[in-house]
Amino acid sequence: MTDATSPVRVDSWLWAVRVYKTRSAATTACRAGHVRIGGDRAKAAQLVRPGDEVRVRIAGFDRTLIVRQTIVKRVSAPLAALAVEDRTPPPPPRESIPFTPVRDRGAGRPTKRERRDLDRLRGREDE
Repeated sequence: MTDATSPVRVDSWLWAVRVYKTRSAATTACRAGHVRIGGDRAKAAQLVRPGDEVRVRIAGFDRTLIVRQTIVKRVSAPLAALAVEDRTPPPPPRESIPFTPVRDRGAGRPTKRERRDLDRLRGREDE
């Protein structure tokens, strides 16, 4: 059994702290280059230690994780949360559009006048 400071494989750690559902998914992400340790691409067998920064690309977004404890086996969510520090910046606020124009299906292309009205509604200036 390993203690909380001994190095472990990065794919095993990502699975244990619940970043990926399966260890094979974590291994595949490492092979695809979606996992970086200290800025360098990581292979699945690369070792992580407490204090290492791990960047993971999931669904088009980067997550920045700091290793607090090294764990090998999957544990409960509260224990997994203690093993990782998430330093991912919050996503930028989505611009809310108060009204989205909707055209009837099958209405064809908008006329020149309708297109200008749509552009004005979307905030695009006349060019």
